[in-house]
Amino acid sequence: MFRGLSILLLTCLVGVTICQRAEHLLAHNPCSSKTTCSDCIRTPSCAWCFSPGFNGPRCFNPAMEGGTAGCDEAYIFNPDNQISTDPLYNKELSRAKGRMGISSSSYEESMSAGSGSMQAGGGAYGAGVAGGGNLVQIKPQRVKLQLRKSQVEKLTFAYSQAQDYPVDLYYLMDLSRSMKNDKDKLSTLGSLLSSTMRNITSNFRIGFGSFVDKLVMPYVSTVPKNLISPCDQCAAPYGFKNQMSLSNDTDYFDQAVAKADVSGNLDAPEGGFDAIMQAVVCKQQIGWRDQARRLLVFSTDAGFHYAGDGKLGGIVQPNDGECHMEDNSYTHSTLQDYPSISQINLKVKHHAINVIFAVTAEQISVYEELSKHIEGSSSGVLSDDSDNVVDLVRDQYNKITSTVEMKDTSSDAIQIMYYSSCLGGKEAIQTNKCNGLKVGDVVEFTAEITLKECPKDRNSWKQTFQIYPVGISETLQVEVEMLCDCPCEHPGHYAYDDSPLVCSGQGKSACGVCVCNPGRFGKSCECSAHGGASLEQERGCRPANSSAALCSGRGACICGVCECDKTDDPLKMISGPFCECDNFSCDRHNNMLCSGPDHGECVCRKCNCRPEYTGPACDCLVDQEPCRSPENSEICSGNGKCVCGQCVCNVDDDRHYSGRYCEKCPTCPGKCGEFKDCVQCEAHKRGPLYNSEEIESRRCGNCTLYPIIVEGKLEANETLNEHLCSFYDDEDCLYLFVYSYDENQRLLIRAQKDRECPKKVFILGIVLGVIAAIVLVGLALLMLWKMVTTIHDRREFARFEKERMMAKWDTGENPIYKQATSTFKNPTYAGK
Repeated sequence: MFRGLSILLLTCLVGVTICQRAEHLLAHNPCSSKTTCSDCIRTPSCAWCFSPGFNGPRCFNPAMEGGTAGCDEAYIFNPDNQISTDPLYNKELSRAKGRMGISSSSYEESMSAGSGSMQAGGGAYGAGVAGGGNLVQIKPQRVKLQLRKSQVEKLTFAYSQAQDYPVDLYYLMDLSRSMKNDKDKLSTLGSLLSSTMRNITSNFRIGFGSFVDKLVMPYVSTVPKNLISPCDQCAAPYGFKNQMSLSNDTDYFDQAVAKADVSGNLDAPEGGFDAIMQAVVCKQQIGWRDQARRLLVFSTDAGFHYAGDGKLGGIVQPNDGECHMEDNSYTHSTLQDYPSISQINLKVKHHAINVIFAVTAEQISVYEELSKHIEGSSSGVLSDDSDNVVDLVRDQYNKITSTVEMKDTSSDAIQIMYYSSCLGGKEAIQTNKCNGLKVGDVVEFTAEITLKECPKDRNSWKQTFQIYPVGISETLQVEVEMLCDCPCEHPGHYAYDDSPLVCSGQGKSACGVCVCNPGRFGKSCECSAHGGASLEQERGCRPANSSAALCSGRGACICGVCECDKTDDPLKMISGPFCECDNFSCDRHNNMLCSGPDHGECVCRKCNCRPEYTGPACDCLVDQEPCRSPENSEICSGNGKCVCGQCVCNVDDDRHYSGRYCEKCPTCPGKCGEFKDCVQCEAHKRGPLYNSEEIESRRCGNCTLYPIIVEGKLEANETLNEHLCSFYDDEDCLYLFVYSYDENQRLLIRAQKDRECPKKVFILGIVLGVIAAIVLVGLALLMLWKMVTTIHDRREFARFEKERMMAKWDTGENPIYKQATSTFKNPTYAGK
């Protein structure tokens, strides 16, 4: 009897364990909760079985459930990402043509940002245009992608700067009165500027335009005579004039600049934004070519008006960003407000124009800040009379062409991360920018493209976006087809049937399951919402071979189908075929479910993380780039592990690493000791390496640290990741210096100019001073003792004298004493 009870108890325990295990798998397998093919394939790693009559879970994870989960492979829909390239749009890169006389040093430096073409059709890689031919700088030129949600697809493409690439340079100049000297100088330097640019490319065109300001108060004086000539030898003011369209006739450039008259205005800022907008968008009037690097040199010595300033002159109509040019003059200067910075940025990107702000030293800080907000722009200091304009333009062009930066026009539904090893790096790092390029260098990029979510609008499931190198009109066009539903859910597929013979005539069969009409339930839509549930139907409300509560205790079993409970919060939903799932019971971080929607979403009690995050609560970054040390480019400086985007440093018995990148180790011999001798020699002209007998350049041997000497007290800047070093020499003097690494991994050292030495001690003086002090103290004590004894003696003598005076009555007569005899004189006795 007891043996039978034991077997029964053991059987129950095993059954409960199996049920709990089944519920656990259901709760942690997001595939099992999906009831339609569309929902299934939008879940990573899930596949759908649309075989007719299949009794198992149709949405399953092949990796967890034996590959097919018992379904015939012919009926499994499990799409993968696909990429295809048309050979017509996979042209080879244009390499160097070997033109004589071109110095490769002209391509040594680059810009930090630029603008890319957003033209549909992929830019200018198709047909050749005047001057540009069929130059190809990006390969491939067009690809097609099929993307499934949350699956990463890698797209590899290459960029190479073609030699002798056409250049269009439009010089836009402020011709207010203060720029007269600059104009005169530019008219003499035009030929030199043209010849300098022709040394870079034989296919060069140049143009010239000028601007002043709007012809309304308070920008210019509207007194009639001032509208004719606002100052001596000044022309009438104007908004913007195209003095010379882009042309190969560079000799005419000098004449155009010389003939352009200066004018005048009232306030300090100028109407440069109006001029930039027209010079950018008036493609036909200016003469911009489709396939050329376009440079707009903006020269001024003043600030600028921007959107909203026009209201001061009664102009309230916003700038429309369109071309308004007649007879090479801007016609809407008094009708439209100035453009905004964002409008300028948008148009510069759209037309792939690099703006170079050539401004005076007083204005450089303003335009450096402006260039941060206009993609593809840079800035340089213009001398007082613009005599350095040729060098400035050449340097800025070299800076622009030696860097490539990739950007894209993808929508919010698509996430793109760029990786590259640039010019032969050891391994690819996450970056969309490479520096130090020369003509002919080929740089490969890998774009990891991920479909983050399926747009609600089905028309958006097919999109086209461009990946473009900043400042180049050529693009890589990417045509994306989002795999957000199943073919068997649409009429025409053999697994789709909407005849009355299926699903009890109350629905349609799609992908092997019935999609019931409103108010109907059941596998064959055989039940209505008003019907009850039999024991047979209740089996459909529990996992297979389970005795768990109906609908997991969180719903009602209606006609064999679980209708899950509704919560008070409409955002919190219970789901799943057995109501085993919800979207509010996942792990939290910082009191946010799955660390917030930017990190992941809660799917069936488990966080479904974005591709760039991991961890139970999606709180850990997959990318280890935040842990990469700027000093040696190693993860956590090689002294720790990257956990959730932060370094966890190694701690050994003799080495304790710390710091943001585990770069600090107080108990380790650091680089301070490695640098100290050279710093002492180069900064202070002393130390073991200093040799005063050598010439100046060799007195410190092989030291090449070149520290920057700093006045005053030196402190380390933590934001720049500087490390403070200090040491004492033989004279007990304290030396201070800091070292850091810039973005190019170059060592930077700052050293304190003055040593902190202890003050010299004069020992003999101290000894003599002590002796003198003792002698003086002794003399002072003797004098004090003498004074005290003298005063005491005088007081005693005075007291003695006083007592002596008081004792004089003892020597006189006693007034009460009478002698025994009395003597009388006889008055009559005459001595006879």
